[in-house]
Amino acid sequence: MTSSPAVRTNAAPLELSSLPAPSPLRGILFLIASTIVFSIADVITKQLAYTLPPPEVAWMRYVTFALVVIPIVLVKGGPALLRSRRPGLQVVRGFGMVGSSLLFIESLPHLPLADATAIFFVSPILIMALSVIVLGESVGWRRWGAAAVGFIGVMIVVRPGTGAFQFAALLPMIGASSWAVGAVVTRKIGGDHAFTTLAYSALVGTLVLSTLMPFNWVTPDATEIGLGLCMGVLFAIGHWLIVLAYRYGNASLIAPFSYVQLIWAGSLGYLVFGSIPDAWTITGAGIIALSGLYTAYRERLRAMEKKFSA
Repeated sequence: MTSSPAVRTNAAPLELSSLPAPSPLRGILFLIASTIVFSIADVITKQLAYTLPPPEVAWMRYVTFALVVIPIVLVKGGPALLRSRRPGLQVVRGFGMVGSSLLFIESLPHLPLADATAIFFVSPILIMALSVIVLGESVGWRRWGAAAVGFIGVMIVVRPGTGAFQFAALLPMIGASSWAVGAVVTRKIGGDHAFTTLAYSALVGTLVLSTLMPFNWVTPDATEIGLGLCMGVLFAIGHWLIVLAYRYGNASLIAPFSYVQLIWAGSLGYLVFGSIPDAWTITGAGIIALSGLYTAYRERLRAMEKKFSA
């Protein structure tokens, strides 16, 4: 994901016995911290993608992620946490996640970080649509309307049919589709511990990308290796912060705060690469964020209605 986040928020369910007392403020702070960490990781990723093939950059991210996550999983719960109730779906989810990361990274040498991040935030809209098709969820006209508005925001950023359009802008959009597939599959998995899902993500991504290395390998220098390790560690920390966020806060309450990543992406893109988001990108990103916030608001209302009608 990208490490992009709109939707890294679709974490695996946590076992109730492992949940601490609710603390919404902590959940929000952990989620905001994850957006900062992911944005820094994306900056490093973009820098590496200028000098190394994007599949190799993605491979470096996943290998480091696996080296961090797998030992933690084994210490926390032993080999039992590596066993899934639905391993086939975990593998499908892993493919969706690694596909989204690879496509997002492929776009970074060609797009400003703010643009790529804003376009990737179409994923909540796609997740909603796939939830109707795959999970049979009911979506009212208000949320469909919000989805349409969000898609208009994406089109404002991409601007197809104009001289500003780049085919590279399709990469984060397709990557968001891949992420949406993984997120919807996550909902179908159910029952597995969050650590199990993290472990599968790390292992599937590492194995898939390793098969591409003979065709995409450029020997990195010491600086690139160091940056790759930093990127992978930040990637792992970001995912861990998301796990913590959803341990303390309700998803419908804290998920909207993932949109602050649009601010970090624009700011860091300017500070590191000198790329200033233009008025179109800012406008489109604002519309996307408002659409996502309204959708989250409707989700919260639905959850409350179900709770009181139960």
